[in-house]
Formats: sequence, C-alpha cells, structure tokens
Amino acid sequence: MKPLNHMTASDVLSDDVLSEVFDQEDELYKSRLLLSLEDRAGELGVKRKFQELVKAYRRVEREIKRQQNQKSKVAADVPLMENWTSFTGPYERMRCRTWIASDSGIYQYNPNPAAPDLLACYHPILPIERLKNLETGEEQIKLAYKRSGKWEEIIVPKTMITSANKIVSLSARGVAVTSENAKHLVRYLSDVENLNDESIMVQYSSSKLGWIRGGFLPYDTDIIFDGDSRFKAIFDSIGEHGDRNRWFEYVSGLRRTGRMEIKFLLAASFSSVLIGLLGALPYIMDLWGETEGGKTVTLMLAASVWADPAESRYIGDFKTTDVALEAKADMLNHLPMILDDTSKTSSRIRENFEGVVYDLCSGKGKSRSNKDLGINRENRWSNCILTNGERPLTAYVNQGGAINRILEVECGEKVYKDPQETAELLKQHYGFAGKEFVSAVQEMGIDKVRKIQKELQKKLMDDEKMQKQAISLSIVLTADKIATERLFRDGQYISIDEAKEVLIDRSELSDNERCYQYILDKVAMNPARFDEQNENIEKWGVIENGYAIIYTTAFTALCRDGGFSRPSFLSWANRKGIIQPENSGKRLDKLKSFKGNKVRCVFLKLNDNTDKEGFVTVEGEENLELPFR
Repeated sequence: MKPLNHMTASDVLSDDVLSEVFDQEDELYKSRLLLSLEDRAGELGVKRKFQELVKAYRRVEREIKRQQNQKSKVAADVPLMENWTSFTGPYERMRCRTWIASDSGIYQYNPNPAAPDLLACYHPILPIERLKNLETGEEQIKLAYKRSGKWEEIIVPKTMITSANKIVSLSARGVAVTSENAKHLVRYLSDVENLNDESIMVQYSSSKLGWIRGGFLPYDTDIIFDGDSRFKAIFDSIGEHGDRNRWFEYVSGLRRTGRMEIKFLLAASFSSVLIGLLGALPYIMDLWGETEGGKTVTLMLAASVWADPAESRYIGDFKTTDVALEAKADMLNHLPMILDDTSKTSSRIRENFEGVVYDLCSGKGKSRSNKDLGINRENRWSNCILTNGERPLTAYVNQGGAINRILEVECGEKVYKDPQETAELLKQHYGFAGKEFVSAVQEMGIDKVRKIQKELQKKLMDDEKMQKQAISLSIVLTADKIATERLFRDGQYISIDEAKEVLIDRSELSDNERCYQYILDKVAMNPARFDEQNENIEKWGVIENGYAIIYTTAFTALCRDGGFSRPSFLSWANRKGIIQPENSGKRLDKLKSFKGNKVRCVFLKLNDNTDKEGFVTVEGEENLELPFR
C-alpha cells in the first residue's frame, strides 16, 4: 500500500486498497487503517464515497462470516469429513466425492444458493461388496443401510442401482428412496463404488449349490450363494444343527434294523453329489407303499443328511408347476431334490407327469427367451430326486424311457418302532453327515470313486436288466459303500442281491412288450367282446386258432387307451412274428370276413401256451387227478 500522503482519490477508492485492509486479521489495526484512509479521503474530497464503499465491504464481510459460522455449526454437531462417509457402525469410511454422508443422511450442497441442497437419502447407505456370478458373469451388489438404528445388508442386481426407475423398488426393502431423490441416490452410489473400486471386495458367487470350481457350496466359503429369493428358506435350512454324535448314534441304530427302505433312501441321498462327478444322468428313487408305513419319516431321514427335515423347509412337494420344479432342481444342482407324496400334484403336473419325469431326469431345462428377445441361461442339474407315494411312480407313466429312470423301493409296514420319536429327533439334529460325506469324497479323489462305481456296475450288469437303471443303482451302492466305511463304520452295506431286486427286467420295460401284454390282458378280461353269440355288447373281434382277430378300429383304440404307439407296436410285432401281415407285406392288418362283410383286422398271436380256442394251458394239467370225470 502507498504511503497515505502519496495516495490519490482513485487510490483511496480502489478495490486493491480496500481488499488489503479487510484481509487484515488484526481488527484493531484494520480499524486504524480505515480511519486514516477516511481522513485522506476527506482531504481529497471523496470522503462520502469512501464511507459508502466501506459499508458495502462490511456487508460482504458479514455474509461471509455468517456462512462460515453455519458450516462450523454443522461440523460441531456432526463429526464428519467432507468427501468421506462418516457413518457410525462396522463399515470403513469411503470416499464419496462432494457428498456429505453422515448418520443424519446423505446430501450435497446445491451450487445455486437459492435452491435447496440435493438429497440422496435420509439415512446411511453404501455399497460394500460386488458379487460376480460364475454361471452368467453378471454382477450383483451388496448394499448396507441403517434404519431405526440397525444395519441391514441386501444383495440386489447391479442394474437396479444404476437406474432411477429401478432403484425405487428398494423402498420395498425399507430404503428411503422415492421418485424425487432416486437420481441423486443413483449418482451417490455410483460415486462411492467407482471412487472405492480397490477397497470394495469382488466376491465370486453362484446361484447353484454343489460342486463349484473344485469346492462345494455351501460348505466352502470362497464362493457365496446369491440365488433366487424364492429359495432362501431351502438354502437357510442347509447346515449343521444339534448334536452330531446323537444323529450318528440314532441313525446307526436304524441301519442295524436291516430295513432296506432306510438303507436305500440314505444311500440315494448321499449319491446325489456323485452323479455330476461321475458324468451320469439324474435319476429318481421312489419309495412307495401303504399309508402310515413310514414313507414320510424315511424322506425326512434322507433330508437330515444335508438339512432341516421339518415341514416347509428342505422337503418340497408336487403341488407346484413344472417350471418351478425345474428352477428348484437348477438351484439344488448336486444336492438331492426331495418331493413328498406323488398323489398330491398340481393339475399342470398331473396332466404331464411323464413329461415332468423325463425333464427332471434329463438334467436340462427348456430353452426360454426373455423380454429382450434373447435366450435365458438354461437350467441344468445333476442330482437324485427322492419321492414317495402310496402308488409306485411308474404307475403314473407309461413310456419305458421314463420308467428306465426310476428306481422303485417298496415300503413295508412299520419301518420305525416310534415314527414320531424319529421325526422329532431328526428335526433337532441334522446336517452333519452331508458335510462329512463331501469331505470324504474330496479326500478320496474322483478317480478312486469312479473305480468303485465301475466295479459295482459290472456286478449289476445283466442282459435281462436295463443298463441305465444298473448305472444309477451302481452310484447308489458307491455312495452306500463310502458312507458305510468312512462315516458309519458299521458294516451295514446294501448287498448286490438286495440291490438287483430294485432293477426291472427288459421285457417289463419295453414299450412294445408292455403293449403286447396290455392287449392280451384286455382280451382275457373281455371274453364277451369276442363271443359271436353275444349280441348285447360292442364287439372287438373273434378268437380263432390261437389268434385274437381284432377290428383295426378297436385295436387302435386299445393302443391309445394304454398310451402306446400303434405303428411302433405293429412294426415290432411283425418282426417278432406275432401278427399276420397281408400276403403282399405292404399292410400289417388283413381282411377278415364277418357274416359276409369283409373288415380289416389285426391278427394278433396269443401266448404260446394257449390252445386253439385261446385258453391258457396249465403246465402238466394232463397229469392232474380230477375228483370226477
């Protein structure tokens, strides 16, 4: 600043001089300077103008101090650092750009002093973890938020927090977001995530259970489950609970009773985690029998290997849709899917039970498009499906391909002395055996497990038995051997002879063999329909010279009612020589004259042990001593 006596009028009124004066921190010195400048202004004839300028500078100074005081008050009330979150709780501070983030809420100063501050959220919220799905590559985000003094965590799709339209759906989970503050919350979460990219952990996740990247979910903690919320109850039910020794002691006692129902269902439950490792297809183990025999308790026993067997926890039922069953199988992946009571089915499943069996045992869901006209990820699984009912599951299906994927075990009477006691104990102690079985398999290695399975498969193979069933049963026996030797150590194996009783003969399984037997049964059950003397009933044909000569229309109806293919059966029957084709060989039915009218008929040979009238000959009956002649 120039000496006062050298200053001109323009110098005294300049911004440089007044700014220098008002920048002085010593208020006493500042006042003296202003008085001296005012005297000099009077000498130069500009005193009034000088006084007006000083008043203006003082107004500006007061406004600056007011704003500073306001900010100081906020800082005193809330111990925060600008550009960092300052939430009380277990989470570390994160950079948040220009956002003020405290327990009082999240906001940003509006650059327009006349407008209100930009509010992102009324309460603390921040991203704490990114989850990358191993199946799809898609990311989800784990958010932590504090309401009513309590922190909660939720996992949501990444796309939900990147759109103002979608993020409002978080209000259903208790997050204070509306259409008004949605875009600010999106920007805040984006700023925090991107500014803290290195500190926000990337966690690999899976929406499927079982073998994932060499580990086993849910037992290995390197991978976490991020599946559909519909299956949260199932996932939460899986794990250890109660007393491990109590479960093993009680179940070992059940195994010593020798009941095959117990041994087979336990082994099947264990075997589920071997199917994918051995490259086999899923199969169904069905326990059927009279009511109150112990079927449901046995399913609970199988479930207790892995999870809580209580009602509406791990065990499901058929009162659902085929799409829901497919989604559930995909989620369980390698763990067994347990469905109680085949008689209680929804109408959609009842109408296509055979198709549901095929789908479950194929290990692959249907391809479906999404709203973006793309293809959704296909559902896939490799597990065992355990079912029960009063009738065999094979009673609901006709095709041999479906029956070939089912292992039937009949449930006898009173499997348990006290079913209620068994059920209550299983509800209190569960989940230990499954984890130990997985550890045993990991310790053995897949090569050793495969060797055991191949040896058992050779023992089960029989030209008269179905190969697919033998493969499935060999996996059950492999699981039984591992569990018996490494978990129970009680020597209670399922023997090969006991196992073979579960297998079905090829002749029983062949669609065409079954169709042939079905038609022969219908012929035997309806003799009046082949009696030319009986005029009071609809005729199907006649029986002559060991053949059932059936009208083509009636034969077609019989095949349709039995669920069999007429062309397939006739082609097979012609190769087997049990029908008489037309002489030209172009048709597999022939003309037959009935009272002067020629009608096309199928000439079906009756069993070889029938006489020319079609009656069955009892072996050795010619030697019977009859009480009268």
